[in-house]
Amino acid sequence: MIQFLVNQELRSEHALDPNMTVLQYLREQLGKPGTKEGCASGDCGACTVVIGELTQDDAGNDALRYRSLNSCLTFVSSLHGKQLISVEGLKHQGQLHSVQQAMADCHGSQCGFCTPGFVMSLFALQKNSQGADVHQAQEALAGNLCRCTGYRPILDAARQSCRQPCHDQFDAQQAQTIARLKAIAPSQTGELNSGDKRCLVPLTVADLAELYSSHPEARLLAGGTDLALEVTQMHKTLPVMIYVGHVAELKRIEQTATHLEIGAATPLTDCYQALNAQYPDFGALLHRFASLQIRNQGTLGGNIGNASPIGDSPPLLIALDAQVVLRQGERQRTMPLEAYFIDYRITARQDSEFIEKILVPLARHDWTFRAYKVSKRLDDDISAVCAAFNLSIEHGVVNGARIAFGGMAAIPKRARACEAALLGQPWNKASVERACQALAEDFTPLSDFRASQQYRLLTAQNLLRKYFIEQQTPHIETRVTAYV
Repeated sequence: MIQFLVNQELRSEHALDPNMTVLQYLREQLGKPGTKEGCASGDCGACTVVIGELTQDDAGNDALRYRSLNSCLTFVSSLHGKQLISVEGLKHQGQLHSVQQAMADCHGSQCGFCTPGFVMSLFALQKNSQGADVHQAQEALAGNLCRCTGYRPILDAARQSCRQPCHDQFDAQQAQTIARLKAIAPSQTGELNSGDKRCLVPLTVADLAELYSSHPEARLLAGGTDLALEVTQMHKTLPVMIYVGHVAELKRIEQTATHLEIGAATPLTDCYQALNAQYPDFGALLHRFASLQIRNQGTLGGNIGNASPIGDSPPLLIALDAQVVLRQGERQRTMPLEAYFIDYRITARQDSEFIEKILVPLARHDWTFRAYKVSKRLDDDISAVCAAFNLSIEHGVVNGARIAFGGMAAIPKRARACEAALLGQPWNKASVERACQALAEDFTPLSDFRASQQYRLLTAQNLLRKYFIEQQTPHIETRVTAYV
């Protein structure tokens, strides 16, 4: 059985189809049609809802954390012990919520189909902001698309509703909500079982390892932003899933003397602070990683584990010489991330083995790391090419090089010929041009709807040239993000 709150209503479910998304649950089971289905793939934001979770503030007191996510990519099993807030829950005692009122006042709605999603993103923004900030508003709304209104009045609504702290019924009910969530906090392995399909919800990494060993056919569910597409887009059935979102050990971030240790189930949003502190370019790229709804849900381990050749984090992690810790039963093994990827969607992971954590070396002053993402639009888009450069240059000579790309091959891959062309050479334009030519030995990219083979190769070469220009003339601004 799993338990959760829908707005302020306690729900207990045990025989529900584990393949059911939160979007379907709201519309078909609860008769709450305000949440819309637009794309069923996490691209449009029409299905945005907000999840409230127990956390602790800086003083160690119980608190609530509100985050937006795409209900079309969220399985109901992930609601266990949480509060689900839909657009129907905002109106209170006959009065519109302040974010709803702002959308009306600023004429932020036209056909209205996308409006509930925008409202929920604005609600989460209001709960997580200390005042109007246009960049924060743009980030909060980047995962919401509107075909007819235009975004200016919606941003006006963001400014109106977030310009000062706003106390609403959720604040008034906070103590009660905390108490109710603590009362239903998972204390043992939960389960959804519809007879032919089941989802298990362990609480410890040991329980997870045991369950996975007993059910090697199971699919691991973390954020689900990729796995859910198999149900919503490919119309597959997932007979057995194991949801890992309640395994605390998999959501920790710890810093040792040499590494960041990031649990595999840590949401990308929670990875930002630690990674940005060590590698600002990693943090900057995370801001362009899909949308805020996806980052709130998707995990670093999931981005690695799905073995996509266009995943944004693997090239960066490979360039940083990151390692993955794999767990199978009681056994652990550690390997370089670059060795984890074998071929298209094929990895070194064995049956019943899962990624437990990712080890990222701390930044060193003698290495310079930069990362670049090239896509058709700035936000909420998939890379045509993702590049990461990590070079050590001493006395004008390259004495260390780790260069990796995504989107250039069947797997995220190092550019070893390019590295070899740079090592031991003076850091100048001639050496960079030779290294650019060596990239043609490293990769023969495919042509697809995102980019042609020729475009990808030229882009990869130009990104190395860009890295060189940034090191030689740091006063020249080269990033498009500096102008938006």
